[in-house]
Amino acid sequence: MSWHSVRVEPGEAERDAVLAALFAAGAQGVHEDGSALVTHFPPESDMDGVTAAVREADGDARVTVGRAPDVDWSEAWKDRLSTQVVGALRIAPPWLAAGLDARSTVIVDPGMAFGTGDHPTTRGVARLMQRVLRPGSRVADLGAGSGVLAIAAAKLGARIVTAVELDPDAIGNAVENVGRNGVADVVHVVEGDALLLLPLLAPVDLILANIISSVHLALLPAMAGALGPGGRAILSGILRDERAMMVERLDAGGWAIEDEDAEDIWWSATISRR
Repeated sequence: MSWHSVRVEPGEAERDAVLAALFAAGAQGVHEDGSALVTHFPPESDMDGVTAAVREADGDARVTVGRAPDVDWSEAWKDRLSTQVVGALRIAPPWLAAGLDARSTVIVDPGMAFGTGDHPTTRGVARLMQRVLRPGSRVADLGAGSGVLAIAAAKLGARIVTAVELDPDAIGNAVENVGRNGVADVVHVVEGDALLLLPLLAPVDLILANIISSVHLALLPAMAGALGPGGRAILSGILRDERAMMVERLDAGGWAIEDEDAEDIWWSATISRR
């Protein structure tokens, strides 16, 4: 019997909730196709229940359920991942990392957490980070997911990196990836709300935040208070269509945009206090 394919087009504000609902319903891997989330379920799955779970997370989401080829999607999703070269870094899953230089390779098995080099928002932060991160920097990674960006910061010479993640299901995965990369002495994974934890981490030299724009806006005052002299924040997870809105809000909040990156439908920026 064929597996079920599921394609969900959620609202941007509900994206994380829909992603969590898919995993809670039994998805073993979710990939992004533009703004849509795509996954697969075994033949015996209750697809009415899956659809209901998505609708509960986002009542306006467009959900399309179809039939997929008879493939073991619990393993086939791995074929979609590749080794990414981002400046001086390589980002690779464990099964493609053999022979790569461990000093400059971020090895990440995403499991149920967000964060692989295959996504434009991750690459955007990684590109911008390499232009501003200095050896010995203190870094906070907000919404760390798989830990990919926190590990990248450590490989680039950060002295201490705190990876903050609210989703308890992602914590174990991030800890495993930190250990896999041999940076447990630099990267510390913390479960909790970034809004509450960021003031406790201050002062930091660099904040990384690959999250949705509405959360960025809520966090900006805390970011301003947490940055040390000359500190910067790198924001990603923002749609190109939201750039004008973000530029206006950043300007009104006393932020200057120092650098920008755009890939596909996504926009990222390095910002500092004026």
